[in-house]
Order: sequence, then structure tokens, then C-alpha cells
Amino acid sequence: MTTSEVGMTVDALDARILGLFAAEPRVGVLEASRRLGVARGTVQARLDRLQRDGVVRGWGPDIDTTAIGYPVTAFATLQIEQGSGHTTVAEALARIPEVLEVHTITGAEDLWCRIVARSNADLQRVIDQVVIVQGIQRASTVIALAEQIQHRVLPLVHAATKT
Repeated sequence: MTTSEVGMTVDALDARILGLFAAEPRVGVLEASRRLGVARGTVQARLDRLQRDGVVRGWGPDIDTTAIGYPVTAFATLQIEQGSGHTTVAEALARIPEVLEVHTITGAEDLWCRIVARSNADLQRVIDQVVIVQGIQRASTVIALAEQIQHRVLPLVHAATKT
């Protein structure tokens, strides 16, 4: 089994390093080592391992979709035609910029999508693009009214160090 199949052990130092870089992505390895009280080489080696093992997927900026003009968030569940294949449909959905995430799910529907739009009227345009994707039979959409908990992973990282 690979690390991604069984999960990687993250220890307390890994969690501290990840927490610092999540809070201040531009902190730099030397400054991080100073703040954490560990050698620069240790911080660099840990970061390299975390990235190599797929724990850290990227170092890009965390972009607020509202700030770039997409204040409407919606969630859509999609039912696809038998034999269409999740991959083919997902590839088509990936070509729609407003479709931010697509997950295969259990239950009556087949896919779950997070979508953003400039307005409710614009959301209709995006949904129209989604439902014309070959292989999609039906879509059901709900609009998010407010974000109660922003996407987060650090609490999980800290919990993983306690197991």
C-alpha cells in the first residue's frame, strides 16, 4: 500500500510547521526554523517530505471567490446516465471555470459540485452550462446563504497527531 492509501503519520512538529505556513505562507524556511526553535534543515526536510508524500498539495494563495467577483456559492448534485462514466462527465465539468469541485458520491445522485457565480442570474447561466454536459440526466441545486465554517484542515492535522 502507498502512503496515500493508508495515510501518513503526521507528528507534532509537522503540525506546528503546517500551522505556521498555513497562517503565514510567505514566512520562509529560515524564519520558520527560528520561530519553531528547530534547525533550518529540519524544517526544509519536513516540508519536502510533506510535499513529496502528498500531504501538502500546493503553496498557492488561498483565493476568496467573493473578492474576485463571485459572491454566490451553490452546491449541485448531478445524476448521470448509466454508462456515461464519472470521469468523462467530470472532465467536461472541469472546463467550466465556475465549477470549483466535483466529487463522486453515494446515494441517489452520482456527483456533488461546488459552483460559484457573479449573481443568481449568472448562476442560472452556469447551471445551464452544467446540465448540457453530455451524460448528465438531472441536476438539483441549492444556494448557500452564508459560510459558517470556512474550508479547513489544520484542526484535523492536530487531531491526527494525537492518535
